[in-house]
Amino acid sequence: MMDFYMTPGSCSTGIHILLEELDLLFSAHVLSLPAGDQNTPEYLAVNPKGTIPALVLDDGTVLSEFQAIAWWLALAHPKAGLLPEDITKQAEVLEVMSYAVSTIHMQGFTRIFTTERYISREQDRAVVEAQGRQLIAKGFNIVAQKLEQSPSGYVTDAFSIADAALFYVEFWATRTDIKLPDACQKHFDKMCTRPVVQRVLMEEGYRLS
Repeated sequence: MMDFYMTPGSCSTGIHILLEELDLLFSAHVLSLPAGDQNTPEYLAVNPKGTIPALVLDDGTVLSEFQAIAWWLALAHPKAGLLPEDITKQAEVLEVMSYAVSTIHMQGFTRIFTTERYISREQDRAVVEAQGRQLIAKGFNIVAQKLEQSPSGYVTDAFSIADAALFYVEFWATRTDIKLPDACQKHFDKMCTRPVVQRVLMEEGYRLS
């Protein structure tokens, strides 16, 4: 059985969705980031980075970083179709997934959720948060252009690992009063119709309405 280290409502929600979509057997370990669980000796022994998510495979290999875990899940279970067969579309999936995580999340939302990392004076807080919202808005507008070209409403022809990554930042937007572009809102709504997404959010203590 794999061990999955997660925090409800965080980026790990995207990986949680993928694990449930694949119907994999795993043991969930919930970490409280505000309580500092990610910095305990016990967790650092698992993941020295002190980040979530982390996935410990059956053979003891530890995977961290959203993109690495998602990529492994897709390649380890090819019949699930979490990656398109076409290599160019695979690259498009990787592009959107990486952009959602590295830019919308790590450059945008971190300025809202962990503003203190970016300021040396309290009076700069509002400026940094505004910068975060600008980066988020720009990021979603770029992704929206991609979604507008997809008849399926997903990043490519069908649900993929990129959609799980995009969903968690869209979810954050809905929780922080950030308006999504129409194409992103439609993507979020489409994701919310998936039974696994509904179940994961309920398991993590969230309601869709």
